[in-house]
Amino acid sequence: MKFCDEHPSIAKWASESIKIPYRNPLTGKHTIYVPDFFIAYADRNSKQRVELIEVKPENQTLKEKLGRSRANQAAWIVNQAKWEAAYSWCKQRGIKFRIITEKDMFHQGKR
Repeated sequence: MKFCDEHPSIAKWASESIKIPYRNPLTGKHTIYVPDFFIAYADRNSKQRVELIEVKPENQTLKEKLGRSRANQAAWIVNQAKWEAAYSWCKQRGIKFRIITEKDMFHQGKR
Protein backbone atom coordinates (compact mmCIF):
# COMPACT_ATOMS: atom_id res chain seq x y z
CA MET A 1 0.00 0.00 0.00
CA LYS A 2 2.92 2.27 0.69
CA PHE A 3 4.05 1.55 -2.88
CA CYS A 4 0.67 2.75 -4.19
CA ASP A 5 0.88 5.92 -2.08
CA GLU A 6 4.37 6.78 -3.25
CA HIS A 7 4.66 5.58 -6.86
CA PRO A 8 4.44 8.54 -9.28
CA SER A 9 2.59 6.52 -11.95
CA ILE A 10 -0.33 5.66 -9.65
CA ALA A 11 -3.03 8.31 -9.96
CA LYS A 12 -5.39 6.79 -7.41
CA TRP A 13 -5.99 3.57 -5.57
CA ALA A 14 -8.26 2.10 -2.94
CA SER A 15 -8.40 -1.06 -0.88
CA GLU A 16 -11.60 -3.14 -0.79
CA SER A 17 -13.64 -0.30 -2.30
CA ILE A 18 -15.57 -2.11 -5.06
CA LYS A 19 -18.53 -4.39 -4.40
CA ILE A 20 -19.44 -6.92 -7.08
CA PRO A 21 -22.60 -9.03 -6.79
CA TYR A 22 -22.36 -12.75 -7.51
CA ARG A 23 -24.21 -15.97 -6.75
CA ASN A 24 -22.48 -18.40 -4.42
CA PRO A 25 -22.58 -21.72 -6.31
CA LEU A 26 -22.57 -23.77 -3.10
CA THR A 27 -25.46 -22.03 -1.35
CA GLY A 28 -27.28 -20.47 -4.30
CA LYS A 29 -27.43 -17.19 -2.39
CA HIS A 30 -26.68 -13.83 -3.97
CA THR A 31 -23.86 -12.11 -2.15
CA ILE A 32 -21.06 -9.58 -2.63
CA TYR A 33 -17.43 -10.03 -3.67
CA VAL A 34 -14.95 -7.32 -2.67
CA PRO A 35 -11.64 -7.47 -4.59
CA ASP A 36 -8.54 -6.36 -2.73
CA PHE A 37 -7.46 -3.31 -4.76
CA PHE A 38 -8.64 -0.74 -7.28
CA ILE A 39 -5.71 0.99 -9.01
CA ALA A 40 -5.60 3.71 -11.69
CA TYR A 41 -2.13 4.28 -13.13
CA ALA A 42 -0.09 5.26 -16.18
CA ASP A 43 1.76 2.35 -17.81
CA ARG A 44 5.28 2.47 -19.29
CA ASN A 45 3.89 4.16 -22.41
CA SER A 46 1.97 6.73 -20.33
CA LYS A 47 -1.34 5.08 -21.28
CA GLN A 48 -3.92 5.35 -18.50
CA ARG A 49 -4.96 1.98 -17.05
CA VAL A 50 -7.46 0.91 -14.42
CA GLU A 51 -7.40 -2.49 -12.72
CA LEU A 52 -9.10 -4.44 -10.00
CA ILE A 53 -6.63 -6.74 -8.29
CA GLU A 54 -7.17 -9.78 -6.10
CA VAL A 55 -4.21 -11.05 -4.05
CA LYS A 56 -4.22 -14.78 -3.30
CA PRO A 57 -1.65 -17.44 -2.36
CA GLU A 58 -0.74 -19.40 -5.49
CA ASN A 59 -2.06 -22.65 -4.00
CA GLN A 60 -5.56 -21.11 -3.96
CA THR A 61 -5.40 -20.16 -7.65
CA LEU A 62 -4.37 -23.49 -9.17
CA LYS A 63 -6.85 -26.34 -9.10
CA GLU A 64 -4.11 -28.97 -9.18
CA LYS A 65 -2.70 -27.63 -5.88
CA LEU A 66 -5.95 -27.93 -3.89
CA GLY A 67 -5.35 -31.45 -2.66
CA ARG A 68 -8.20 -33.51 -1.21
CA SER A 69 -9.33 -31.01 1.38
CA ARG A 70 -13.05 -30.36 1.03
CA ALA A 71 -12.56 -26.87 2.45
CA ASN A 72 -9.94 -26.04 -0.20
CA GLN A 73 -12.15 -27.47 -2.96
CA ALA A 74 -15.16 -25.49 -1.74
CA ALA A 75 -13.09 -22.30 -1.57
CA TRP A 76 -11.91 -22.96 -5.15
CA ILE A 77 -15.49 -23.28 -6.40
CA VAL A 78 -16.59 -20.07 -4.65
CA ASN A 79 -13.49 -18.18 -5.84
CA GLN A 80 -14.19 -19.20 -9.43
CA ALA A 81 -17.69 -17.71 -9.16
CA LYS A 82 -16.31 -14.51 -7.61
CA TRP A 83 -13.64 -14.14 -10.27
CA GLU A 84 -16.06 -14.82 -13.11
CA ALA A 85 -18.33 -12.07 -11.77
CA ALA A 86 -15.34 -9.72 -11.44
CA TYR A 87 -14.16 -10.39 -15.00
CA SER A 88 -17.65 -9.66 -16.29
CA TRP A 89 -18.06 -6.53 -14.15
CA CYS A 90 -14.69 -5.20 -15.31
CA LYS A 91 -15.29 -6.03 -18.97
CA GLN A 92 -18.53 -4.00 -18.90
CA ARG A 93 -16.53 -1.01 -17.61
CA GLY A 94 -13.46 -1.39 -19.82
CA ILE A 95 -11.07 -2.20 -17.00
CA LYS A 96 -8.89 -5.19 -16.21
CA PHE A 97 -9.31 -7.76 -13.46
CA ARG A 98 -6.16 -9.50 -12.35
CA ILE A 99 -5.30 -12.10 -9.73
CA ILE A 100 -1.78 -11.90 -8.37
CA THR A 101 0.11 -14.30 -6.13
CA GLU A 102 3.31 -14.26 -4.13
CA LYS A 103 5.12 -15.28 -7.32
CA ASP A 104 4.00 -12.03 -8.93
CA MET A 105 5.02 -9.93 -5.95
CA PHE A 106 8.25 -11.71 -5.03
CA HIS A 107 9.71 -12.76 -8.37
CA GLN A 108 13.31 -12.36 -7.11
CA GLY A 109 14.53 -10.49 -10.19
CA LYS A 110 13.83 -13.29 -12.66
CA ARG A 111 11.60 -11.19 -14.94
